[in-house]
Amino acid sequence: MASNKPLGKKLRLAKAMKQNRRVPLFVIVKTRGKVRAHPKMRYWRRSKLKA
Repeated sequence: MASNKPLGKKLRLAKAMKQNRRVPLFVIVKTRGKVRAHPKMRYWRRSKLKA
């Protein structure tokens, strides 16, 4: 990917990066381990973004 990106694309990529986080530990503890993963986790090599 080019290092010079349009601002809109950069913002979309940044949003996708923020969304691609694990479930916080306090949530795992609060739900006693029932909630461990969220279905929207994205691995960069497996599924590509439409950004």
